[in-house]
Amino acid sequence: MKLTVYHDGQYWVGVVEAQDQGKLKAAKFVFGPEPHDEEVLEFIRKHMMQLVSGLTQEVAVMLPETKRVNPKRLARQAALEMSRKGISSHAQDAMKLEYEKRKLEKRADSKQQREEKKAHIRLLKERKAKEKHRGH
Repeated sequence: MKLTVYHDGQYWVGVVEAQDQGKLKAAKFVFGPEPHDEEVLEFIRKHMMQLVSGLTQEVAVMLPETKRVNPKRLARQAALEMSRKGISSHAQDAMKLEYEKRKLEKRADSKQQREEKKAHIRLLKERKAKEKHRGH
């Protein structure tokens, strides 16, 4: 798992990337104002696993072959990774898929609620019409 915290211009955002068997899941968490170290640690301890376990959309990722890496090269790569801003494009794809899925679910739910409301109003109108004709 990898947590990247960055400033998107308005808020501080944390992106969690979980990679398992060539599949990548990603989630975004908005911290709001600049988080302190304690806030980040609390997020990691309490909320990160719940956030990742709730994800269903995955993106296939090709894993590079693992070779023994020179320790100096590894240190340079770690420093470069720390200096980089933003998140990986795979994580963006995974978050986009999750967002689209939730958007479709919400659209279906709201359509069902509209239909139920229309049916209820129709039923009330029918009852009212029947009550008007009862006395004649």
